[in-house]
Amino acid sequence: MPKYLLSFLFLCLFSFQLFGQKKPNIIIFMIDDMGWQDTSYPFANEKSDFNKLYHTPNMERLAKIGVAFTDAYSTPVCTPTRVSLITGMNASKHHVTNWTAPMKDKPTGNQDNQMQEPVWNHNGMSPEPNIPHTIYATALPQILKDHGYFTIHAGKAHWASAGTPGSNPYSLGFTVNIAGTSTGRPASYWGEDNFGRTGSDYHAVENLQEYFGQNINLTEALTREALKTLEFPVKNHIPFFLNFCHYALHDPLMEDHRFIQKYIDKGMSSNEAKYASMIVGMDKSLGDVLDFLEKNKIEDETYLVFISDNGGLSNVPSRDGKPYTHNKPLRSGKGSIYEGGIRVPLIIKGNNKDGKNVRNSNPVIIEDMFPTILEIAGIKIPKTVQTIDGISMLKGLKNWKTVTKDRALVFHIPNKWTATDGDGYNYRSAIRKGQYKLIWSLRNDSFELYDLQNDLGEQDNIIQNPGMPSKAEELKLELKSILERNQAPMPKKKNIN
Repeated sequence: MPKYLLSFLFLCLFSFQLFGQKKPNIIIFMIDDMGWQDTSYPFANEKSDFNKLYHTPNMERLAKIGVAFTDAYSTPVCTPTRVSLITGMNASKHHVTNWTAPMKDKPTGNQDNQMQEPVWNHNGMSPEPNIPHTIYATALPQILKDHGYFTIHAGKAHWASAGTPGSNPYSLGFTVNIAGTSTGRPASYWGEDNFGRTGSDYHAVENLQEYFGQNINLTEALTREALKTLEFPVKNHIPFFLNFCHYALHDPLMEDHRFIQKYIDKGMSSNEAKYASMIVGMDKSLGDVLDFLEKNKIEDETYLVFISDNGGLSNVPSRDGKPYTHNKPLRSGKGSIYEGGIRVPLIIKGNNKDGKNVRNSNPVIIEDMFPTILEIAGIKIPKTVQTIDGISMLKGLKNWKTVTKDRALVFHIPNKWTATDGDGYNYRSAIRKGQYKLIWSLRNDSFELYDLQNDLGEQDNIIQNPGMPSKAEELKLELKSILERNQAPMPKKKNIN
């Protein structure tokens, strides 16, 4: 064990044995690419046929002891979400508007015949100033660590490109790092493959050599390591912050051997069953975490935030042509500015004074988690920290329904994320305010307006309906004002002769 880590552990132990634990524990449980419907717990008003496909009893268990936010949002793709969470900034402000490449100075946008890639922070987030193409900010785990928290990262990191400070969880304030690097997906989910270490794929998962050659899934291995790491702070009454970010459900599509047969027996296609087994493996991990809290009698002093980093993949076909994922009734999926790409499952479990088995329809966005977690920890946002866009949702755990209902939520992806312009992909911004959502195509300078209260699937563009042009104009002005104030990256059309 490194000397600096040993010294920190002894300091924590001495401090908290003297004064006792007063701060609550905090866990973020983030899933990759999990859609709003990829669960047996319904976030819509009624249980859908899609909810009936999967079996996620631990998500249902969590909802019974917490608050489910039905109108929760991340960004369309992963890195912007992760940066927003640990900085409290909207993507239009931190300018990490697309996923970051594993190696620095490699912008990930696709080439386009008409549009020019904007200048954006393609190297991600940095805790140090003057790193080219990064957003300099103080990270959430660093603030928590400075206030006595034992900070742990487990799983996918993907805040920045390798070769920059933000790619290293230790630089962001984590005392322990389990398998977090600059890559955004694993080379393999199987211990039999050494999680990809048998080849030269730089996506191979690190720091899990203990499980090489074993018949074990990556989701299970990460869970075991995360829970082992919690034993020290729990035993010594040190408050902990666990940032537990699963690689699942990101590709590659690789079944969890423990759970696939059930879904094959249901008559699912091979790929549908693989995907379902990955969901169940994730849910089993959540159950293991909840069991750990109960076993150690710390469930009432531990907050847990369950969330996905973006919407699920949209109608990805298997070899037989049958989709194995879906987002209906939401439109489109990951990478899109439509609801399927940004609306995500969110459940927050609080303490005995907070709501249980409560549903909250207040719109929530990923940058809200930063001030929420600091308020949970009893920490005022330091004046030296970047300007925060999010607002605390702590009152939402007590069934708070009115304060933020009509605030503006902004989404911005001015990059070419996918090779072709699909359903809401590439060069788009959006604003949701109340029941209305306006989408701006930056390529065509055109707009769409939807009433999410009556048209969650965004099928009826009402921008020309009676009374709606004025509502659209109001939202246009507000969206453009926010983007201008944040100096948001904007694509430009190429000069084509």
